[in-house]
Amino acid sequence: MIEIRPIKTLLYATDLSEGAIYALRYAVRMAEALDARVHVLHALRPLSEDARITLRAYVTDAGMLEDAVGSRLKAARDVMAERQRAFWEEADPAKAARRERIAGVEIIEGQPADVILQRSVSLGADMILMGSHEHGFSHTFLGTVAKRVMRRSRIPTLIIPYPEASERPAR
Repeated sequence: MIEIRPIKTLLYATDLSEGAIYALRYAVRMAEALDARVHVLHALRPLSEDARITLRAYVTDAGMLEDAVGSRLKAARDVMAERQRAFWEEADPAKAARRERIAGVEIIEGQPADVILQRSVSLGADMILMGSHEHGFSHTFLGTVAKRVMRRSRIPTLIIPYPEASERPAR
């Protein structure tokens, strides 16, 4: 008989898109209902070898090159902070205790599916939550990441569809 473990640690993987706030809402509410904790993760895809070669060709100063590569991480951190701020601003003030459900927020550079799966193991996560994707540029990328995570995950994985832009409330 397969043992069903209680769900106490949720890993919410975000692509940092505008629609991802809806998946975070599910993650936080699920954590509240299960008396669980949520770890928020964004996997920052590494620069391709072509991008690195191009940067090295045009940016010859080592310090400037390091700054250019490092600015990607800073930009991702800024977007993550903005998404978190927006999420908590629109949250029900009567439910302020939900904020305590967030155990950590992190950005890790690497191939997204690999990062998500590795982090789920290192956290001892009981479930992975991800948004499906939004239409446009990220459509294929996120669809592929979600499929890879679902195919290789050894724990339940919940894919939360983002509402269409026309269905979202105006901010």
